[in-house]
Amino acid sequence: MNENTRPEKEALIELSKMRMPFGKYKDRLLIDLPEPYLVWFSRQGFPKGKLGGMLQTVYEIKLNGLEYLFNPLR
Repeated sequence: MNENTRPEKEALIELSKMRMPFGKYKDRLLIDLPEPYLVWFSRQGFPKGKLGGMLQTVYEIKLNGLEYLFNPLR
């Protein structure tokens, strides 16, 4: 593994452990949020800050069919 992939790997690990802090899916892992919920956020606007960035990343991963990236992290 080269130095450039380490931050991405660590970010993916952090993402896999983050739970939704509010709303209908409170306490659910972000990687387990239903795609329609993420689509709703994409249309309404993701929250500001780190949470919004993480939700947007999960949305992009699911949108592009890359959910298998989460499998080793479960």
